[in-house]
Amino acid sequence: MRFITRILIFLLLPAFALAADGVSWEDLSPEQKKGLGGMRQNWNQIPPERQEQLATGSARWAEMSPEERAETRGRMRQWQNLSPEERDELSQGFQRYRNLDPGQQDKVRQNYQRFRDMPPERQEQARERWQNMSPDERKAMRQQMKNMTPEEREAQRGKQRPSGN
Repeated sequence: MRFITRILIFLLLPAFALAADGVSWEDLSPEQKKGLGGMRQNWNQIPPERQEQLATGSARWAEMSPEERAETRGRMRQWQNLSPEERDELSQGFQRYRNLDPGQQDKVRQNYQRFRDMPPERQEQARERWQNMSPDERKAMRQQMKNMTPEEREAQRGKQRPSGN
C-alpha cells in the first residue's frame, strides 16, 4: 500500500507543481501560442491560475470548427458591448450556477434548453411575463414550481401557453 501511495505521489507531483507554477510559454502548443500571441511579452506576469484558464481556453479554441469560432466571436462581441453593471450581473449569475450541485446545474440546463426550444414569440412572452413580475412574485413563483412534481410543473406550463401554440 505504501508503495502505491509513493508512486501516486511521484506521478501527481508534477501536476501539482504545474498548477502552482502556472503554464510556461514553452509548454503551449503552436496553436495555443498563436491564439495567445499578444500575451507572450507579459505571460510570466499573469497569475498561474489565469495562465491555466487561458491555456485551457486556447486549447478549446484550437479544436473549434470555423462555425463554432464565429459563434464564439459573436458572443465575445456581445460581452464587450455590455455595460460593466451587466457584465457584473452575468458574472454573479454564473458564479451562483457554478456553486450549485450537479443535479441542480442539470435542472438549470434542462430549463434553459426548454426555453431555447420554444418558438421566438413564446420566448418573448415568457421574458415579458418574468420582467413584469416583482421580486416577491418571482420568488413566490420559484417556490411554487419547486414544490410541484414534474407532472404538475408541465401542466402549469401548459396553462401558461396561449391557445394556438
